[in-house]
Amino acid sequence: MAEFVNHDSYPDSYIRGLLGSVKTIAIVGASHNDVRPSFFVARYLLDKGYQVFPINPGVAGQSVLGQTVYGRLKDVPVPIDMVDIFRSPDAAPAIVEEALALDPRPKVIWMQLGVRHDEAAATAEAAGLNVVMNRCPKIEYGRLSGEIGWAGVNSRVLSSKKPILRGGAQSWGISPPTQEPRN
Repeated sequence: MAEFVNHDSYPDSYIRGLLGSVKTIAIVGASHNDVRPSFFVARYLLDKGYQVFPINPGVAGQSVLGQTVYGRLKDVPVPIDMVDIFRSPDAAPAIVEEALALDPRPKVIWMQLGVRHDEAAATAEAAGLNVVMNRCPKIEYGRLSGEIGWAGVNSRVLSSKKPILRGGAQSWGISPPTQEPRN
């Protein structure tokens, strides 16, 4: 069941829980242009081990980052855990309705930076989906894993505990850092 959250301020535990629970992500509005934000978000998420499905009817059937591009969510051949909306806010309600028509339904509707649609969020939450608005999963993953701090950006996450290296390219993971037992 979805958590009803304050969409102006998400607890780190909520974001961490969502990013840790999904494996398949459909990026609606994914671009084949390698200078577009949706392209490098897709690349980053692929590098972190997520299965990414670009959704873009204009280039359906082509390949982006080695992944087949689909025209609609319902064309994706496997269940989708998260729908990442890289479209204008006015497109969100139709995308949420399309996601709700999937069987099984995704767990998460994620609206990218600059995308907020409270009515679409309420519709998704009422149907049992978790929602994040006006955030980027690439930035949130980097912030929660501490990787964003490698570039000198304040991650707002402080810990004196030693992180545990996880699989993946440069991945400390997004689980809360744990300390190794002392002898």
